[in-house]
Amino acid sequence: MILVWLILIPLIGGLLAWAFGRDGKNTSRWISLIAVGLGFILSIVLWVRNAGRVMTFSADRPVAWLEEINLPWIPRFGITFHLAMDGLSLLLIVLTFFLGILSVLASWREIQERVGFFHFNLLWVLSGIVGVFVAVDLFLFYFAWELMLIPMTFLIAIWGHERRIYAAIKFFIFTHIGGLLMLIAIIALYLIHGRTTGHYTFAYEELLGTSMRPETARWIMLGFFASFAVKLPMFPFHTWLPDAHTEAPTAGSVILAGLLLKTGAYGLLRFIFPLFPQAAREAAPYIMVLAVIGIIYGAFLAFSQTDLKRLVAYTSVSHLGFVLLGVFAWNELGIQGAVMEMLAHGISTGALFILVGQIQERTHTREIDRMGGLWSTMPRWSGVGFLFTMAAIGLPGLGNFIAEVLVLLGTYRVSVALTVWAAVGILVGTFYGMRLVQKVFHGPNRNGWTLPDLGRREILILVPLILTIVWLGIYPQPVFETFQTAMEGLQRAAGQTAVALGRG
Repeated sequence: MILVWLILIPLIGGLLAWAFGRDGKNTSRWISLIAVGLGFILSIVLWVRNAGRVMTFSADRPVAWLEEINLPWIPRFGITFHLAMDGLSLLLIVLTFFLGILSVLASWREIQERVGFFHFNLLWVLSGIVGVFVAVDLFLFYFAWELMLIPMTFLIAIWGHERRIYAAIKFFIFTHIGGLLMLIAIIALYLIHGRTTGHYTFAYEELLGTSMRPETARWIMLGFFASFAVKLPMFPFHTWLPDAHTEAPTAGSVILAGLLLKTGAYGLLRFIFPLFPQAAREAAPYIMVLAVIGIIYGAFLAFSQTDLKRLVAYTSVSHLGFVLLGVFAWNELGIQGAVMEMLAHGISTGALFILVGQIQERTHTREIDRMGGLWSTMPRWSGVGFLFTMAAIGLPGLGNFIAEVLVLLGTYRVSVALTVWAAVGILVGTFYGMRLVQKVFHGPNRNGWTLPDLGRREILILVPLILTIVWLGIYPQPVFETFQTAMEGLQRAAGQTAVALGRG
C-alpha cells in the first residue's frame, strides 16, 4: 500500500490545506510542508529498502518491479488499479517530493492571497505527477496525466504575473490537445489488442508485444509521442513553455521545470520504445535531428532574452533536447545520460527559478538590464546563482556535465554528425551563462541596489539543492545502480515486443 499512500498523502494534504486555510495562512503552509515531507520520507524509505536489490526477469514478464499493487477497478473494461515502481519511477518520485518541499518553502512569503487554495492545487499537481510515475494501467496513467493539468493551470492563472491568463490558456490548450491524442492512441491500442487476443485490457505488460501492422504501429506511436513531445517540450512544440514559466509563481515554475517536463521524458522511456520498437527506430533519426535543433535553438534564444525568468525558461528547451537525444539513441549510455539529465536539470533549473523569484521579490523586476553589480550587495545570493548557472552550462563536477557527456557518448554510437552539433549546442550554452553572470552579478551597480542577502529560510531552501547537484556531479553511482535494472527491463521489453511483432 505504500505506493497508494504516495498518491493519497498529497491529495489529503491538499484538501486539509484548503479546508484549514481560513484559520490562518501558516496553517495551510505547515499542513502542505508536513504532507510533502511525509511523502519524501516514504520515498527515501523505498530507496533504502530497495538499494542493491537484484531483480530477475522471466520470459513471460520482461519488466521487474520493486514495488507493486494490482487491484480490480472496472473489470468489465479491463481496467485495473495497477501501480508499480521500478528504479526509474523511484528516482523521479524522490525528485518529486524533494522539489515539492522546496516549492512550499519558496512560496512561504510570495503567496499571500488564497493561500489554502494555492496549496491545494500545488499538492494535487504533485499527486498527479506521482500517479504518472507509478501507473502501469494505461487508463489509470491517462487519468493521472490529466490530473496534473487543471491544478497547474490554476496555479498559473490565479497566482501568476502580468500575462498569466494568456499563459495559462496556452498551457492548457497545448497540453490538453496532446493528452487527447494520447487517449485516442491508448483506445486504439486497447481495441487492437482485444481483437487480436480476445482479451481487452489496459495493462501495460499485456499490451507489450501487441501484434499490429507497421503502418498502424506508426500512427499509434505518433499519438503517444505527440503528447510526450508537447509536455517535454520538443522543438517545435515548445512555444507554451516560456510563457508558462515566465508568468507562473515561483513554485509553479519549479514544478513545471523540475517535474512536469519530466513526465514527458518518462513517457518516452516507458512507452515509446517498449510498445513500438520498430516504429520508434524508424522515427529516431528524424526525432534526433529535432532534438539537436532544440538544443541549439533553445540556447540561442536564452542568450537573446532580456527577462531573467524567460532566459531560464529557454534553457529548459535546450536541456530537454539532450534528454530526447539520449532516449532515441536507445543505448545504455544514451539512456543513462537522459535519466541523469532529467534529475540534474530538475535540480539546477529549479534552483535558478527559486533564485529568480527571490530577486524579483526584492527588486520587483526581472529585467536583466536593470540589474548588475549584485555581487557587491548580495554576495551569498550571487554566489549560489553563479554555481547553478555553471551547472546549467555543464561545468565539470556538477550533475549536468555527467548527463551531457553520457548523452554525447550514446549519440556518438548512432551518429557522429549529430554528436558534433549537440556539442556545439553546449558551446552556445556557455554564451547565455556568461551573459547572465556578467549582466546580473558583475558590472556596475547602476541602479544603486542595496538589497538584503539570503535569509535563513532561503538558505535552507538552497543548501539541499547545492549539495544534490554537487553529489550528482561527483558521485552519481547510486543513481546509476538504482536505474540499472529498470533500464534492462525497458530494453528487454522493447526487444521482446520487436520479436513478437516479427512473428506476427
